[in-house]
Amino acid sequence: MLHVLMKSPFETNFSLIMNMLKETDDFLALQDGVLIALIDNVFLKKLICSSAKLYIIREDVYARGINKNISKKFTLISYIHFVSLTIKHKTQMTW
Repeated sequence: MLHVLMKSPFETNFSLIMNMLKETDDFLALQDGVLIALIDNVFLKKLICSSAKLYIIREDVYARGINKNISKKFTLISYIHFVSLTIKHKTQMTW
């Protein structure tokens, strides 16, 4: 499954995300969701422990000026690669 976080992690039910996230899933943050990738934030450690593959949209990171504070556990991707992830995963959950 592809999990897409579009809102700030402070505006979502992060516990529910973690309960649904499986090791084989992909997790993508975009728009204000990219805040979840900030180094030393309260959500990051649990997310990294999930073993899901972590992606973040490059354009949204740079638009918010946080590119120097992003965890190296996330792979920066473009919106074109986002389309590839949606093709890969027939089931998706948007947060």
